[in-house]
Order: sequence, then structure tokens, then C-alpha cells
Amino acid sequence: MASICVFCGSNPGNDPAIAEIATELGTAIGAGGHQLVYGGGRVGLMGTVADATLAAGGEVIGVIPQALADREVAHTGLTELIVTDTMHTRKQAMCDRSDGVVTLPGGYGTLDEVMEILTWNQIGIVAKPVAFLDVGGYYERLFQFFDEAVAAGLIRDAHRVMAQRASTVADAIEIVRAPAPDSPSKWTDPSVR
Repeated sequence: MASICVFCGSNPGNDPAIAEIATELGTAIGAGGHQLVYGGGRVGLMGTVADATLAAGGEVIGVIPQALADREVAHTGLTELIVTDTMHTRKQAMCDRSDGVVTLPGGYGTLDEVMEILTWNQIGIVAKPVAFLDVGGYYERLFQFFDEAVAAGLIRDAHRVMAQRASTVADAIEIVRAPAPDSPSKWTDPSVR
């Protein structure tokens, strides 16, 4: 069993395919005997993934900051709901409780969450696999940016591989159940490129 953190939008998006893949991911997590760790909301793609996991018999751990819980967006039907004091402690708790991360389409919050995990991987705080479940090419330009940053010498080749791209739910789950790619330290190993 893996504990899978899912970062995703608090909005449903305009493309029905995104909600469908969120449902498929939640179902696969629950049916596969895995545990979902996510942002604790009942709205948008977050609610979709949680509900699908629960419907498939899976455990769901929600982590939500008090400010959002106060706005009544917390999902009340979860296996466990953790309320934190800040967004930062929310991200830390989600990371601590998971083995790997799947990122569905989302906006600022989703990118903030996944970029922090990639950064923590890069500097050696954690070693967690990160998969972007790319629905309809949603993350195409982000991966182009990563490649451009490598070409510009601002992301090292050895760290670029930490952001992995999946085209199917099965691929995403396979990525997060495997060990994270090695993340050699650019501060202690000058040969890292």
C-alpha cells in the first residue's frame, strides 16, 4: 500500500476530461488499497478525487488550514481531517504522510504545493517521487519551461528528472510507488550538472 498525495485544483475546470481523470485517479487509489492524502476540501477536483477514493473503499486523509475550514470548504466525510494553522504546515503535513505525489491540473495553489516538494527533493530534505498527470497536454508548457531552464543552466539535468510526466492514471501510480530519482546535491558534489 502506498500513501499517495494528490495536489489538484479547488475548481472543477472547464474540461470534463479533467474531472473524469480525477475520478479515475481516486478510484484507482481506493481500489488499489492505497491511501489518499490531499488538501481536505470538498470542492472542485479535490472533492472529486476524495469522493472517488472513498467510493472505491479507500482511506482519505484531508489536510486543510483553519482559514479554509472556517469557510466551510472542508470535506466532512473523510477517514481523517487534519486542520493546520497555516498553508505551510499543511504542505508539511501532507508531505510527511505520503510516499509520493501525483499532481492533477490546478492553479496557483497546486503549482505552489508541487514546486515546494520538488524543491525539497532538490535540496535533499525529502526523497519523494513526483508525477504530473498530464490531462490533454495541460502541463506541456510547464515541461517546456523546465527544459528551457535546463538549457539556460538554471535547473541541472540531475534535478530535472525529479519532475516526471504521466499520461495515464496507471503510469502516475507506478511513478509514485517507485523510489524517487536520485537527487545529487549541487552544494556537496561539484560534478552535478
